[in-house]
Amino acid sequence: MEHYIEHADPLDSRQFIIAVKRLADSLSYGTDSSSFVGQGLEYVQSRPYQSGDSVKSIDWRVTARMNKVFVKEYEVPKCIPVWVVIDTSASMAVSSQKLSKYALSVQIAGGIALTCLDRVSPVGVLGAGERDLVVKPSLSRDIILQWMYALRTHRMNEMTHLGKKIRALEPSLKTRSLVIVLSDFHDPAAMSSLKLLAARHDCVALQMKDPAEEYTHGAGFIHGAEAESGNAFVTHSANKHSDHVRVGEELKTAGIDHLLIETDKPFIQKLRHFLQARGMLTGKG
Repeated sequence: MEHYIEHADPLDSRQFIIAVKRLADSLSYGTDSSSFVGQGLEYVQSRPYQSGDSVKSIDWRVTARMNKVFVKEYEVPKCIPVWVVIDTSASMAVSSQKLSKYALSVQIAGGIALTCLDRVSPVGVLGAGERDLVVKPSLSRDIILQWMYALRTHRMNEMTHLGKKIRALEPSLKTRSLVIVLSDFHDPAAMSSLKLLAARHDCVALQMKDPAEEYTHGAGFIHGAEAESGNAFVTHSANKHSDHVRVGEELKTAGIDHLLIETDKPFIQKLRHFLQARGMLTGKG
């Protein structure tokens, strides 16, 4: 059976889109509104003046030193394709909060996608559960809205294939890409696949955490079941079933930028600063 995030009426999609657009506006707050962020700001070289060159581009220091007019050349930063990989498995939907890890991930994925469009960066999406959701990077807002709508539904028994999906994505990327993964990283195979991908592409890991995942501390032995498979397990509270600190350290050791997002805490400012630090958003000078 399919469920809708936020317990929303299936026909009431307007509030969902409003929430995503509000998040996109929050992420872009205080950044350069130019479609080409950083246009004309990346110096490449100085070369001899040619007829038609603007006087404003004259490199006066080099001109004075060489006793010949030189002009500065700038390069418009290339907008690389962006892939948003979102974990659609059951563990992402289990929640102790109003918004589950999955619901929050869908909103963040949509907000980032709309922000990337403002930078004229094509955005694609890959579902990392059992469902077949692959949309190649596009600059079409309509296509992005379509996959956002598709992600509003989820199954409570969907298994994770994060590692498998990331490994399958890597050979299909013909040019250097930015891959943003939103997951709780419960799939043991995910780490090795992400490390392999990071060897050739820029990777970002947004790790989702529900506060209930900490409740077992000091509880002794625990009987539980996997959300995806239903398989029973027994563990000790000293060994966290999902060790967020370990995952974060392993990602950073692999050179993969990592941000922990907790569903019960404010995250927008932290996420905006994180994206700005990576150059995905450019603040006003």
